[in-house]
Amino acid sequence: MRYIAPILIGLVYVLLMSLVREPHRRRLNAVMVAGAGAAYLSGGGLGGWEFAFTTVATYVAYRGLDSWTFIGVGWLMHTTWDIVHDIKGSPLIPFFLDSSFGCAICDPVIALWCFLGGVSVWRTDEFRKAVRSTS
Repeated sequence: MRYIAPILIGLVYVLLMSLVREPHRRRLNAVMVAGAGAAYLSGGGLGGWEFAFTTVATYVAYRGLDSWTFIGVGWLMHTTWDIVHDIKGSPLIPFFLDSSFGCAICDPVIALWCFLGGVSVWRTDEFRKAVRSTS
Protein backbone atom coordinates (compact mmCIF):
# COMPACT_ATOMS: atom_id res chain seq x y z
CA MET A 1 0.00 0.00 0.00
CA ARG A 2 3.03 2.25 0.53
CA TYR A 3 3.43 2.46 -3.26
CA ILE A 4 -0.16 2.05 -4.44
CA ALA A 5 -1.80 4.81 -2.36
CA PRO A 6 0.44 7.63 -3.71
CA ILE A 7 -0.18 6.50 -7.29
CA LEU A 8 -3.92 6.45 -6.63
CA ILE A 9 -3.76 9.92 -5.10
CA GLY A 10 -1.97 11.19 -8.22
CA LEU A 11 -4.61 9.60 -10.45
CA VAL A 12 -7.45 11.08 -8.37
CA TYR A 13 -5.77 14.48 -8.66
CA VAL A 14 -5.69 14.10 -12.47
CA LEU A 15 -9.33 12.97 -12.57
CA LEU A 16 -10.51 15.90 -10.46
CA MET A 17 -8.39 18.48 -12.27
CA SER A 18 -9.71 17.15 -15.58
CA LEU A 19 -13.14 18.47 -14.56
CA VAL A 20 -11.83 22.06 -14.65
CA ARG A 21 -12.10 23.71 -18.06
CA GLU A 22 -9.16 25.29 -19.82
CA PRO A 23 -7.51 27.78 -19.47
CA HIS A 24 -8.48 27.67 -15.79
CA ARG A 25 -7.11 24.11 -15.48
CA ARG A 26 -3.59 25.18 -16.44
CA ARG A 27 -3.65 28.26 -14.21
CA LEU A 28 -4.99 26.31 -11.23
CA ASN A 29 -2.27 23.70 -11.69
CA ALA A 30 0.37 26.43 -11.79
CA VAL A 31 -0.93 27.66 -8.43
CA MET A 32 -0.96 24.09 -7.07
CA VAL A 33 2.66 23.45 -8.08
CA ALA A 34 3.62 26.80 -6.53
CA GLY A 35 2.03 25.68 -3.28
CA ALA A 36 3.84 22.37 -3.46
CA GLY A 37 7.08 24.28 -3.98
CA ALA A 38 6.56 26.13 -0.72
CA ALA A 39 5.25 23.14 1.25
CA TYR A 40 8.50 22.50 3.12
CA LEU A 41 9.14 26.10 4.19
CA SER A 42 7.50 25.80 7.59
CA GLY A 43 9.54 22.72 8.52
CA GLY A 44 12.87 24.23 7.53
CA GLY A 45 14.50 20.80 7.38
CA LEU A 46 17.10 22.00 4.90
CA GLY A 47 17.63 25.46 6.31
CA GLY A 48 18.28 28.26 3.82
CA TRP A 49 18.05 25.81 0.93
CA GLU A 50 14.28 25.78 1.50
CA PHE A 51 14.17 29.45 0.46
CA ALA A 52 16.37 28.85 -2.56
CA PHE A 53 14.19 25.96 -3.71
CA THR A 54 11.00 27.97 -3.15
CA THR A 55 12.41 30.85 -5.20
CA VAL A 56 13.16 28.60 -8.18
CA ALA A 57 9.84 26.76 -7.77
CA THR A 58 7.97 30.07 -7.76
CA TYR A 59 9.61 31.09 -11.03
CA VAL A 60 8.80 27.71 -12.60
CA ALA A 61 5.19 27.95 -11.39
CA TYR A 62 4.90 31.47 -12.81
CA ARG A 63 6.08 30.19 -16.18
CA GLY A 64 3.53 27.41 -15.76
CA LEU A 65 0.73 29.94 -16.02
CA ASP A 66 1.33 29.69 -19.78
CA SER A 67 3.00 26.28 -20.11
CA TRP A 68 2.05 22.76 -19.11
CA THR A 69 5.69 21.79 -19.58
CA PHE A 70 6.79 24.16 -16.82
CA ILE A 71 4.09 22.78 -14.54
CA GLY A 72 5.41 19.26 -15.20
CA VAL A 73 8.95 20.44 -14.48
CA GLY A 74 7.69 21.97 -11.23
CA TRP A 75 6.20 18.65 -10.13
CA LEU A 76 9.45 16.84 -10.95
CA MET A 77 11.40 19.47 -9.00
CA HIS A 78 9.11 18.82 -6.06
CA THR A 79 9.71 15.08 -6.49
CA THR A 80 13.44 15.69 -6.15
CA TRP A 81 12.88 17.81 -3.05
CA ASP A 82 10.65 15.08 -1.60
CA ILE A 83 13.43 12.51 -2.09
CA VAL A 84 15.99 14.76 -0.39
CA HIS A 85 13.64 15.30 2.55
CA ASP A 86 12.86 11.59 2.79
CA ILE A 87 16.56 10.70 2.87
CA LYS A 88 17.27 13.42 5.45
CA GLY A 89 14.37 12.24 7.63
CA SER A 90 12.53 15.54 7.46
CA PRO A 91 9.07 14.57 6.17
CA LEU A 92 6.53 16.95 4.68
CA ILE A 93 3.99 16.00 7.36
CA PRO A 94 5.93 15.60 10.63
CA PHE A 95 3.53 13.03 12.14
CA PHE A 96 3.45 10.94 8.93
CA LEU A 97 7.00 9.75 8.34
CA ASP A 98 6.31 8.38 4.83
CA SER A 99 4.73 11.62 3.57
CA SER A 100 7.75 12.78 1.57
CA PHE A 101 8.22 9.28 0.19
CA GLY A 102 4.56 9.21 -0.87
CA CYS A 103 4.83 12.62 -2.52
CA ALA A 104 7.90 11.44 -4.42
CA ILE A 105 5.75 8.71 -5.96
CA CYS A 106 2.59 10.78 -6.45
CA ASP A 107 4.17 13.86 -8.05
CA PRO A 108 5.59 12.13 -11.16
CA VAL A 109 2.10 10.79 -11.93
CA ILE A 110 0.86 14.37 -12.02
CA ALA A 111 3.96 15.51 -13.96
CA LEU A 112 3.37 12.90 -16.65
CA TRP A 113 -0.17 14.17 -17.14
CA CYS A 114 1.18 17.74 -17.36
CA PHE A 115 3.72 16.70 -20.01
CA LEU A 116 0.76 15.30 -21.98
CA GLY A 117 -0.64 18.82 -21.99
CA GLY A 118 -2.93 18.47 -18.97
CA VAL A 119 -5.72 17.29 -21.24
CA SER A 120 -8.97 16.20 -19.65
CA VAL A 121 -9.05 12.45 -19.20
CA TRP A 122 -12.83 12.72 -19.40
CA ARG A 123 -12.49 13.79 -23.04
CA THR A 124 -11.07 10.48 -24.22
CA ASP A 125 -10.58 11.64 -27.81
CA GLU A 126 -8.31 14.51 -26.71
CA PHE A 127 -6.50 12.32 -24.19
CA ARG A 128 -5.78 9.58 -26.75
CA LYS A 129 -4.54 12.18 -29.23
CA ALA A 130 -2.17 13.64 -26.60
CA VAL A 131 -0.82 10.19 -25.73
CA ARG A 132 -0.31 9.29 -29.41
CA SER A 133 1.51 12.53 -30.16
CA THR A 134 4.17 11.74 -27.55
CA SER A 135 4.97 8.27 -28.89
